[in-house]
Amino acid sequence: MPFSREWKQEMLTLSSELVDALRDRRPVVALESTVIAHGLPAPENLATAIACEEAVRESGSLPATMAIIDGRPTIGLGGVQLQELAKREDVAKVNPANMSEVISRRGWGATTVAASLHLAAQAGIRTFATGGIGGVHRGAETTFDISADLLALARYKVVTVCAGAKAILDLPRTREVLETLGVPVIGYGTDELPAFYSRTSGLPVDRRADNPAEVVEIARAHWEIGLSTGLLVVVPVPVEDEIPADEIAVVIEEALVAGAELSGKAVTPFLLQRIARQSAGRSLRANISLLRNNARVAGEIAAAGL
Repeated sequence: MPFSREWKQEMLTLSSELVDALRDRRPVVALESTVIAHGLPAPENLATAIACEEAVRESGSLPATMAIIDGRPTIGLGGVQLQELAKREDVAKVNPANMSEVISRRGWGATTVAASLHLAAQAGIRTFATGGIGGVHRGAETTFDISADLLALARYKVVTVCAGAKAILDLPRTREVLETLGVPVIGYGTDELPAFYSRTSGLPVDRRADNPAEVVEIARAHWEIGLSTGLLVVVPVPVEDEIPADEIAVVIEEALVAGAELSGKAVTPFLLQRIARQSAGRSLRANISLLRNNARVAGEIAAAGL
Protein backbone atom coordinates (compact mmCIF):
# COMPACT_ATOMS: atom_id res chain seq x y z
CA MET A 1 0.00 0.00 0.00
CA PRO A 2 1.21 3.58 -0.65
CA PHE A 3 2.25 5.63 2.34
CA SER A 4 -0.12 8.23 3.77
CA ARG A 5 -0.79 11.54 2.09
CA GLU A 6 1.12 13.27 4.89
CA TRP A 7 4.19 11.11 4.26
CA LYS A 8 4.04 11.87 0.53
CA GLN A 9 3.93 15.59 1.17
CA GLU A 10 6.91 15.36 3.49
CA MET A 11 9.13 12.94 1.54
CA LEU A 12 7.97 12.87 -2.09
CA THR A 13 7.73 15.67 -4.61
CA LEU A 14 5.04 15.03 -7.21
CA SER A 15 4.44 17.37 -10.14
CA SER A 16 1.13 19.21 -10.04
CA GLU A 17 0.12 17.46 -13.27
CA LEU A 18 0.76 14.10 -11.65
CA VAL A 19 -1.15 15.01 -8.49
CA ASP A 20 -4.15 15.95 -10.60
CA ALA A 21 -3.91 12.78 -12.69
CA LEU A 22 -3.73 10.51 -9.64
CA ARG A 23 -6.63 12.32 -7.97
CA ASP A 24 -8.76 11.97 -11.09
CA ARG A 25 -7.66 8.35 -11.66
CA ARG A 26 -6.20 9.13 -15.06
CA PRO A 27 -3.60 6.72 -16.53
CA VAL A 28 0.03 7.29 -15.53
CA VAL A 29 3.27 5.56 -16.54
CA ALA A 30 6.35 5.76 -14.33
CA LEU A 31 9.72 6.07 -16.11
CA GLU A 32 13.16 5.46 -14.61
CA SER A 33 16.11 7.82 -14.94
CA THR A 34 19.24 5.65 -14.81
CA VAL A 35 19.04 5.41 -18.58
CA ILE A 36 19.38 9.23 -18.69
CA ALA A 37 22.30 9.63 -16.29
CA HIS A 38 24.15 6.35 -16.80
CA GLY A 39 22.67 4.25 -19.59
CA LEU A 40 22.93 6.33 -22.77
CA PRO A 41 25.57 8.79 -24.02
CA ALA A 42 24.82 12.47 -24.61
CA PRO A 43 22.95 13.81 -26.50
CA GLU A 44 20.97 10.60 -27.04
CA ASN A 45 20.17 10.34 -23.32
CA LEU A 46 18.09 13.51 -23.15
CA ALA A 47 16.55 13.04 -26.59
CA THR A 48 15.47 9.51 -25.70
CA ALA A 49 14.01 10.58 -22.35
CA ILE A 50 11.91 13.20 -24.12
CA ALA A 51 10.89 10.73 -26.83
CA CYS A 52 9.77 8.19 -24.23
CA GLU A 53 7.64 10.80 -22.48
CA GLU A 54 6.11 11.78 -25.82
CA ALA A 55 5.36 8.13 -26.61
CA VAL A 56 3.49 7.76 -23.31
CA ARG A 57 1.46 10.92 -23.94
CA GLU A 58 0.60 9.84 -27.49
CA SER A 59 -0.75 6.61 -26.00
CA GLY A 60 -3.17 8.55 -23.83
CA SER A 61 -1.28 8.38 -20.53
CA LEU A 62 0.78 10.78 -18.43
CA PRO A 63 4.55 10.14 -18.20
CA ALA A 64 6.12 10.41 -14.74
CA THR A 65 9.91 10.29 -14.96
CA MET A 66 11.48 10.04 -11.51
CA ALA A 67 14.80 10.85 -9.86
CA ILE A 68 16.31 12.13 -6.62
CA ILE A 69 16.66 15.91 -6.94
CA ASP A 70 18.61 17.66 -4.16
CA GLY A 71 17.70 14.83 -1.83
CA ARG A 72 14.02 14.77 -2.76
CA PRO A 73 12.45 11.76 -4.47
CA THR A 74 10.76 13.57 -7.35
CA ILE A 75 8.14 12.04 -9.64
CA GLY A 76 7.12 13.88 -12.78
CA LEU A 77 10.33 15.70 -13.73
CA GLY A 78 10.09 18.96 -15.61
CA GLY A 79 12.10 19.83 -18.71
CA VAL A 80 14.78 21.76 -16.82
CA GLN A 81 15.24 18.87 -14.38
CA LEU A 82 15.60 16.38 -17.24
CA GLN A 83 18.24 18.58 -18.86
CA GLU A 84 20.17 18.92 -15.61
CA LEU A 85 20.00 15.20 -14.93
CA ALA A 86 21.35 14.47 -18.42
CA LYS A 87 24.44 16.67 -18.03
CA ARG A 88 25.42 16.43 -14.34
CA GLU A 89 28.41 14.24 -13.45
CA ASP A 90 27.55 13.77 -9.77
CA VAL A 91 24.35 11.75 -10.21
CA ALA A 92 24.36 8.54 -8.16
CA LYS A 93 22.89 5.32 -9.49
CA VAL A 94 20.15 4.74 -6.93
CA ASN A 95 18.83 1.39 -5.78
CA PRO A 96 16.97 0.51 -2.56
CA ALA A 97 20.28 -0.05 -0.73
CA ASN A 98 21.68 3.47 -1.24
CA MET A 99 18.53 5.55 -1.70
CA SER A 100 18.45 6.77 1.90
CA GLU A 101 22.13 7.74 1.73
CA VAL A 102 21.58 9.89 -1.36
CA ILE A 103 18.50 11.48 0.22
CA SER A 104 20.23 12.18 3.54
CA ARG A 105 23.15 14.02 1.91
CA ARG A 106 20.75 15.92 -0.36
CA GLY A 107 22.31 14.51 -3.48
CA TRP A 108 21.13 13.80 -7.00
CA GLY A 109 20.27 10.26 -7.99
CA ALA A 110 19.01 8.40 -11.05
CA THR A 111 16.59 5.62 -10.20
CA THR A 112 17.21 2.03 -11.26
CA VAL A 113 14.32 -0.35 -11.97
CA ALA A 114 14.23 -1.43 -8.31
CA ALA A 115 14.25 2.13 -6.95
CA SER A 116 11.69 3.24 -9.54
CA LEU A 117 9.32 0.42 -8.62
CA HIS A 118 9.53 1.42 -4.96
CA LEU A 119 8.71 5.06 -5.67
CA ALA A 120 6.00 4.21 -8.19
CA ALA A 121 4.29 1.96 -5.66
CA GLN A 122 4.41 4.62 -2.95
CA ALA A 123 2.87 7.17 -5.31
CA GLY A 124 0.12 4.76 -6.36
CA ILE A 125 1.32 4.30 -9.96
CA ARG A 126 0.59 0.82 -11.33
CA THR A 127 2.43 0.90 -14.71
CA PHE A 128 6.18 1.30 -15.24
CA ALA A 129 8.30 1.25 -18.41
CA THR A 130 12.01 0.60 -18.76
CA GLY A 131 14.47 -0.85 -21.28
CA GLY A 132 15.56 -4.13 -19.76
CA ILE A 133 15.49 -5.39 -16.20
CA GLY A 134 18.51 -6.55 -14.25
CA GLY A 135 18.73 -10.18 -13.29
CA VAL A 136 21.13 -13.01 -12.52
CA HIS A 137 24.64 -12.23 -13.76
CA ARG A 138 26.73 -14.87 -15.44
CA GLY A 139 28.87 -16.59 -12.83
CA ALA A 140 26.44 -15.70 -10.05
CA GLU A 141 26.96 -19.15 -8.54
CA THR A 142 30.31 -17.83 -7.25
CA THR A 143 29.80 -14.04 -7.17
CA PHE A 144 26.17 -13.99 -5.95
CA ASP A 145 25.68 -11.02 -8.30
CA ILE A 146 21.90 -10.87 -8.63
CA SER A 147 20.08 -7.62 -9.34
CA ALA A 148 17.79 -6.05 -6.77
CA ASP A 149 15.35 -5.58 -9.66
CA LEU A 150 14.14 -9.16 -9.25
CA LEU A 151 13.21 -8.72 -5.60
CA ALA A 152 11.51 -5.41 -6.38
CA LEU A 153 9.42 -7.08 -9.10
CA ALA A 154 8.28 -9.57 -6.47
CA ARG A 155 7.59 -6.90 -3.84
CA TYR A 156 5.55 -4.18 -5.57
CA LYS A 157 2.15 -4.44 -7.25
CA VAL A 158 3.24 -2.73 -10.46
CA VAL A 159 3.18 -3.89 -14.08
CA THR A 160 6.69 -3.49 -15.55
CA VAL A 161 6.99 -3.22 -19.32
CA CYS A 162 10.42 -4.07 -20.74
CA ALA A 163 12.28 -5.88 -23.53
CA GLY A 164 13.23 -8.73 -21.22
CA ALA A 165 16.38 -8.87 -19.12
CA LYS A 166 19.61 -7.32 -20.38
CA ALA A 167 21.29 -9.69 -22.82
CA ILE A 168 24.57 -9.65 -20.87
CA LEU A 169 22.88 -11.64 -18.08
CA ASP A 170 22.29 -15.33 -17.51
CA LEU A 171 18.82 -15.39 -19.06
CA PRO A 172 17.81 -18.98 -18.16
CA ARG A 173 18.68 -18.43 -14.49
CA THR A 174 16.96 -15.04 -14.49
CA ARG A 175 13.84 -16.71 -15.87
CA GLU A 176 14.01 -19.37 -13.15
CA VAL A 177 14.32 -16.78 -10.38
CA LEU A 178 11.31 -14.88 -11.70
CA GLU A 179 9.28 -18.09 -11.53
CA THR A 180 10.54 -18.83 -8.01
CA LEU A 181 9.55 -15.34 -6.87
CA GLY A 182 6.08 -15.73 -8.35
CA VAL A 183 6.39 -12.95 -10.92
CA PRO A 184 4.25 -13.74 -14.00
CA VAL A 185 6.06 -13.15 -17.30
CA ILE A 186 3.64 -12.03 -19.99
CA GLY A 187 4.80 -12.03 -23.61
CA TYR A 188 3.35 -9.06 -25.45
CA GLY A 189 2.70 -10.44 -28.91
CA THR A 190 5.28 -13.18 -28.32
CA ASP A 191 5.52 -16.68 -26.87
CA GLU A 192 9.19 -16.27 -25.96
CA LEU A 193 11.14 -14.11 -23.56
CA PRO A 194 12.87 -11.42 -25.65
CA ALA A 195 16.64 -11.10 -25.22
CA PHE A 196 16.80 -7.28 -25.22
CA TYR A 197 18.65 -6.66 -28.52
CA SER A 198 17.08 -9.81 -30.01
CA ARG A 199 13.41 -10.73 -30.28
CA THR A 200 13.79 -14.33 -29.08
CA SER A 201 15.73 -16.29 -26.50
CA GLY A 202 14.20 -19.76 -26.69
CA LEU A 203 12.80 -19.30 -23.17
CA PRO A 204 9.02 -19.51 -22.69
CA VAL A 205 6.75 -16.90 -21.14
CA ASP A 206 3.92 -17.77 -18.73
CA ARG A 207 1.19 -16.26 -20.86
CA ARG A 208 0.88 -14.40 -24.14
CA ALA A 209 -1.14 -11.19 -24.45
CA ASP A 210 -1.79 -9.56 -27.80
CA ASN A 211 -3.37 -6.29 -26.70
CA PRO A 212 -3.43 -3.93 -23.68
CA ALA A 213 -6.83 -5.14 -22.46
CA GLU A 214 -5.53 -8.68 -22.05
CA VAL A 215 -2.65 -7.42 -19.89
CA VAL A 216 -5.06 -5.46 -17.70
CA GLU A 217 -7.30 -8.51 -17.33
CA ILE A 218 -4.36 -10.69 -16.23
CA ALA A 219 -3.08 -8.08 -13.76
CA ARG A 220 -6.50 -7.59 -12.20
CA ALA A 221 -6.99 -11.33 -11.77
CA HIS A 222 -3.51 -11.66 -10.25
CA TRP A 223 -4.13 -9.01 -7.62
CA GLU A 224 -7.82 -9.73 -6.98
CA ILE A 225 -7.07 -13.28 -5.85
CA GLY A 226 -4.62 -11.91 -3.29
CA LEU A 227 -1.26 -12.29 -5.02
CA SER A 228 1.00 -9.37 -4.21
CA THR A 229 3.85 -9.52 -6.73
CA GLY A 230 4.27 -7.34 -9.75
CA LEU A 231 3.88 -8.58 -13.31
CA LEU A 232 6.51 -8.45 -16.05
CA VAL A 233 5.33 -7.64 -19.57
CA VAL A 234 8.05 -8.39 -22.10
CA VAL A 235 7.96 -6.68 -25.50
CA PRO A 236 10.30 -7.65 -28.36
CA VAL A 237 12.50 -4.91 -29.82
CA PRO A 238 10.99 -3.60 -33.09
CA VAL A 239 11.93 -5.84 -36.03
CA GLU A 240 13.77 -3.13 -37.94
CA ASP A 241 16.19 -2.52 -35.05
CA GLU A 242 16.76 -6.11 -33.88
CA ILE A 243 20.24 -7.61 -33.75
CA PRO A 244 19.92 -11.38 -34.30
CA ALA A 245 20.93 -13.42 -31.27
CA ASP A 246 23.81 -15.23 -33.00
CA GLU A 247 25.34 -11.91 -34.10
CA ILE A 248 25.13 -10.10 -30.78
CA ALA A 249 26.27 -13.18 -28.84
CA VAL A 250 29.78 -12.84 -30.30
CA VAL A 251 29.95 -9.19 -29.27
CA ILE A 252 28.65 -9.93 -25.78
CA GLU A 253 31.19 -12.70 -25.21
CA GLU A 254 34.03 -10.38 -26.22
CA ALA A 255 32.76 -7.70 -23.83
CA LEU A 256 32.49 -10.23 -20.99
CA VAL A 257 36.10 -11.29 -21.50
CA ALA A 258 37.25 -7.66 -21.60
CA GLY A 259 35.38 -6.87 -18.37
CA ALA A 260 36.23 -10.06 -16.52
CA GLU A 261 38.12 -8.23 -13.76
CA LEU A 262 35.25 -5.86 -12.96
CA SER A 263 32.63 -6.40 -10.28
CA GLY A 264 29.58 -4.74 -8.71
CA LYS A 265 28.08 -1.57 -10.17
CA ALA A 266 30.94 -1.10 -12.65
CA VAL A 267 30.07 -4.22 -14.64
CA THR A 268 26.88 -3.28 -16.51
CA PRO A 269 27.92 0.24 -17.70
CA PHE A 270 31.25 -1.11 -18.97
CA LEU A 271 29.66 -4.00 -20.83
CA LEU A 272 26.96 -1.85 -22.46
CA GLN A 273 29.53 0.73 -23.62
CA ARG A 274 31.81 -1.98 -24.95
CA ILE A 275 28.96 -3.68 -26.81
CA ALA A 276 27.90 -0.37 -28.37
CA ARG A 277 31.43 0.25 -29.61
CA GLN A 278 31.99 -3.28 -30.90
CA SER A 279 28.61 -3.39 -32.66
CA ALA A 280 29.31 -0.11 -34.47
CA GLY A 281 26.41 1.58 -32.72
CA ARG A 282 23.79 -1.04 -33.59
CA SER A 283 23.21 -1.91 -29.95
CA LEU A 284 22.66 1.76 -29.11
CA ARG A 285 20.07 2.09 -31.87
CA ALA A 286 18.31 -1.04 -30.65
CA ASN A 287 18.34 0.24 -27.07
CA ILE A 288 16.80 3.58 -28.01
CA SER A 289 14.21 1.89 -30.21
CA LEU A 290 13.06 -0.55 -27.57
CA LEU A 291 12.90 2.16 -24.89
CA ARG A 292 10.49 4.19 -27.02
CA ASN A 293 8.48 1.13 -27.95
CA ASN A 294 8.17 -0.02 -24.34
CA ALA A 295 7.03 3.45 -23.28
CA ARG A 296 4.34 3.37 -25.96
CA VAL A 297 3.10 -0.08 -24.94
CA ALA A 298 3.09 0.87 -21.24
CA GLY A 299 1.06 3.98 -22.07
CA GLU A 300 -1.49 1.88 -23.93
CA ILE A 301 -1.74 -0.60 -21.03
CA ALA A 302 -2.24 2.17 -18.49
CA ALA A 303 -4.87 3.80 -20.72
CA ALA A 304 -6.68 0.46 -21.03
CA GLY A 305 -7.68 0.66 -17.40
CA LEU A 306 -4.76 -0.45 -15.25
